[in-house]
Amino acid sequence: MSARTAIVTGGGSGIGGAISQRLAADGALVAVFDLSGDAAKAAAASIEKAGGKAIGIPVDVTDRAGIDAGIDEVLARLGPPTILVNNAGLTVEDKFLETTAEAWHRMLAVNLTGTFDCCQAVLPHMIENGWGRIINISSSSVYGPPPGLAGYVAAKSGVVGLSKVLALEFARYGVTVNTIPPGFIDTPMLRDTVQRGFIDVDQQIEKTPVGRIGRPEDIAAACAFLASDEAGYITGQSLGINGGRVI
Repeated sequence: MSARTAIVTGGGSGIGGAISQRLAADGALVAVFDLSGDAAKAAAASIEKAGGKAIGIPVDVTDRAGIDAGIDEVLARLGPPTILVNNAGLTVEDKFLETTAEAWHRMLAVNLTGTFDCCQAVLPHMIENGWGRIINISSSSVYGPPPGLAGYVAAKSGVVGLSKVLALEFARYGVTVNTIPPGFIDTPMLRDTVQRGFIDVDQQIEKTPVGRIGRPEDIAAACAFLASDEAGYITGQSLGINGGRVI
């Protein structure tokens, strides 16, 4: 992955932070996009301290102009991006009939439209280079949806469908597009959900054959493989990282 430039959205913490660190450790030049500019810069500083090359850029994936400006900065400082990990996400739990239009549109804007916009903005650079890797972080809830997550599941289902279409459309340019639906992973978002009583940790671990909660590094390892040259014959696929749980 040496000298490849990667963009990781939501790359300042959690799964995105682990992905940013792993890609940098494997030799990529990493642009950390995050809604929190402080988180993005802190993640980039951590990578640089470990010997990697990274920059942190505050980017809201619901703002196309902001995405384009962020990519312009990547071009100027790191070169053309040929690896894109769409990890930025947002979940809101609510009963369907109590879900507001504002919450519904916010779910779609962050989880689906943000993925669309980032892909559309980066793909021309991949086509020009004749090589590209897009990894979209979806969700295992797409395959076994719980109640109360209509907006989130609908948006992440859209990400899976979008990825399959892009995989077919851009394969001839040397670009692969795959999704990773994480299982039960220890992240700040998960801890917040647990704190609000929406998920029982012990119950979820009991349902997981390997008998433990997943780590962000588990997702990062799979992401690093899909971003590599060795994964060039894999596209349009969904690689479940879930400790053996059926999806």
